[in-house]
Amino acid sequence: MSNTRPRGETFDQTDVDLLEYVENDFDVNLNVLSEELGLSKSAIHYRLEKLKDRGVIRGITADLDPVPFGLDMVALTEVSVTHEQGYSEDIGTELAAIDGIEQVYYTMGDVDFVTIVRVQDREQMNEVIDEIVGIEGVKETSSRFVMDEIKSTPRVVSVMSEEMKRVVQDGDR
Repeated sequence: MSNTRPRGETFDQTDVDLLEYVENDFDVNLNVLSEELGLSKSAIHYRLEKLKDRGVIRGITADLDPVPFGLDMVALTEVSVTHEQGYSEDIGTELAAIDGIEQVYYTMGDVDFVTIVRVQDREQMNEVIDEIVGIEGVKETSSRFVMDEIKSTPRVVSVMSEEMKRVVQDGDR
């Protein structure tokens, strides 16, 4: 699986601060952002549009709680596969297409992929696992069931340390 997004971009302090605000609440009022960041509303709007154009802001979505939908059974499923040319992209794409799989990671080490599966009950979990093992090239799976979600925040800037933020501002890698 190739990651074709540019790596190593740099951001100024204002971009990092702006991204942290909108990452935590995209509905934040432009007046509030203007006051907090010391910029005009048009400057904030311009910066947001540039960040969208660069692919830094990939979309605007609602952060839904899965529990009201009954999606409280979570498993981390490791997937081992037969190594043939193109296997990572082909199998990764097939894994990503399975209903109930939230995330797919191609990994190095003892296993080839790690998926995060979120379903409503054991029957659905079995169906997902059956679909995974039905993919040509999948040798075996091993699942770990989540007992309690301590932290589940799909955030980027908000979980970065000050050092991490400095690196993206300075371009020092």
